[in-house]
Amino acid sequence: MPSLPIPNEAALQHSRELKELIHKELIAAGGWISFAHYMRLALYAPGMGYYSGGATKFGQAGDFITAPEISSLFGRAVARQAAQALELMETRGNILEFGAGTGKLMVDLLLELERLDSLPKQYFILEVSAELQKRQRQLLQKHAPHLVSQVVWLERLPDEFSGLILANEVLDAMPAHLIVWRNASLLERGVAWRDNEFEWAERPLVGGELFEAARELDLQNELGSDAGIYVSEISLTARHFMFSLANILKQGAMLLIDYGFGRGEYYHPQRDRGTLMCHYRHHVHDDPFYLPGLQDITSHVDFSAIARVAIQAGHELLGYTNQAHFLINCGITGILAQIPAENAKDYLPLANQVQKLVSPAEMGEIFKAIAFGKNIHQPLIGFASGDKSRLL
Repeated sequence: MPSLPIPNEAALQHSRELKELIHKELIAAGGWISFAHYMRLALYAPGMGYYSGGATKFGQAGDFITAPEISSLFGRAVARQAAQALELMETRGNILEFGAGTGKLMVDLLLELERLDSLPKQYFILEVSAELQKRQRQLLQKHAPHLVSQVVWLERLPDEFSGLILANEVLDAMPAHLIVWRNASLLERGVAWRDNEFEWAERPLVGGELFEAARELDLQNELGSDAGIYVSEISLTARHFMFSLANILKQGAMLLIDYGFGRGEYYHPQRDRGTLMCHYRHHVHDDPFYLPGLQDITSHVDFSAIARVAIQAGHELLGYTNQAHFLINCGITGILAQIPAENAKDYLPLANQVQKLVSPAEMGEIFKAIAFGKNIHQPLIGFASGDKSRLL
């Protein structure tokens, strides 16, 4: 593992306390918990998990940078898609954003929608982190105080919803189970405890929803009986989340942007160590037991599984493409062109930001946009070209 920055003593103590909490859960469970359970506690344990604690997560001072933090042009481009989706409603719809982070996307969206005269009736946010909710309110008050009345923070999913549901980099942070295909055996890789540290421990996977999901992949036949060890993830939480969203949406669209693949790429024979990643102070590594509570833990999104859940729930796939095509289709280059190129002081930083968002070597290819709709009868502008639905 690369040499990583050393946190201060207060942060180390925070991590020790969370580690002890997880250890107690592990003991109560008989000495073994699923990795999904470990990941849930490490990220979301009330007041202690990575997303529910107070450490800076986003931006240069945090652990990673999301697209809205890179450039306001991201939110302005997404706003063009939001405006169209709202226009397709029978009556003016709402926007519901999940996991709004610092609130940067929300602010950029609202300001651009105001310019386009396409503000929603209400902008709802469902955010599990009280600390991030506070940051979102502060950013809104600072940059768009006249729009404060537009935004409502929810404590739970509404019973029904009409409008645009938006989730940017949400699915990747949902707890995932680790599955091991070891020759002809199917196992779940979980977490145990030895010598005051967490360690990996595998158990046979023999029944239940996770077993059925793993068996459905049929990787034993694809990999062959002498393939050795193949490790990957299945996020039941992400599937349940999509099912919940699909059930509440009565008319409108769901737009999800995240890094991931369709099934064939996700479970490619050469991707035999899975997609699990950890982010700490802009370093990427693969040890989820390192400083729990102080680092992000993610896995890539299986967009095929997400699409299957939404379609089974009665929604239509409206598009699937990479982030580059989506943003270009939404007019990000046109927004950039509003700044004269001769004005190098303003233009060049924005041009560099757009390059990061759309370049295949940066975020343009690995990040995907996928949309589903109910009672929406026109194509969405974000998917006008670059269709990748054949990969689902």
